[in-house]
Amino acid sequence: MRYMFYYQTPIGNIGIAEENGAVTNLWFPGFPPPVVADLWETPVLKRAGKQLTGYFAGGRHPFTIPLAPEGTAFMQEVWAQLQKIPYGETRTYQEIAVAIGKKNGARAVGMANNKNPIPILIPCHRVIGRNGKLTGYRGGLAVKEKLLRCEGVLR
Repeated sequence: MRYMFYYQTPIGNIGIAEENGAVTNLWFPGFPPPVVADLWETPVLKRAGKQLTGYFAGGRHPFTIPLAPEGTAFMQEVWAQLQKIPYGETRTYQEIAVAIGKKNGARAVGMANNKNPIPILIPCHRVIGRNGKLTGYRGGLAVKEKLLRCEGVLR
């Protein structure tokens, strides 16, 4: 069974979904849930909500809840690499591509980033353009900017 619950954050009402004891999805305000699920705050979702609140307060990193994003083997590899980016730091798409052994795969990394079903918890917002500029983000560039400001990357 899949469950979801909503949590109020500084960027709005964020939805989180869980199945079999692991978070599977997170979605931003104004976006419909990407999954069909029962509205119920499970213990895993409660922990996720508490950790998200701590993150926005500047005191929670890294997240310690089980994650189970669905995606191809390549996407999984990219998402695993994203989770290695330390709080308060950024990497370029090219740096992620090199780290996973695909030096010419920056564009493919960008596509995998775009498909990340658990943003924030899998920190795709920490990936920026080669020129240091903020690039596309599912929640919008204003949300990406707020997340990076929360982490002290931007002033």
